[in-house]
Amino acid sequence: MDVERTFSVLVVDDDPSIRKMVIAALKRDALGYTFAEAGNGRDALDVMRDQLPDVVVLDLMMPLVSGWDVLRERAGDEDLRKIPVIVVSANRDPELDLAMQGGICAFLPKPFDIGALRALVRSCVTPLLSPVPEHPAPQSLPC
Repeated sequence: MDVERTFSVLVVDDDPSIRKMVIAALKRDALGYTFAEAGNGRDALDVMRDQLPDVVVLDLMMPLVSGWDVLRERAGDEDLRKIPVIVVSANRDPELDLAMQGGICAFLPKPFDIGALRALVRSCVTPLLSPVPEHPAPQSLPC
């Protein structure tokens, strides 16, 4: 796939080794990504508002402001709601069903498969590759 743009990924986890592992895994993808990191939800929201990343990989259990708080804040902000979020967490709380209904793209339980994470991130940004035509293509009528 020939790609002319890069996609921005915000990786949010309070464990720096997890953030580094996620970034290292995604760097292997041919799409090409730029990265921002946040160690808590407060910093994540700041980056989301300032940079509007193409996708967020979000842990739920963090100090200061949790991933749950980020999801609640995102739900109330029209611009932030447009950013796809992949939750990566050891937390398997029943509230995850509500989060899925609230617009997160996917949930990946920790420990997670790196290949699965790469596939999920790719699925979030691939729609951004297709240009939206200004005028719909004419449809042919059935014979």
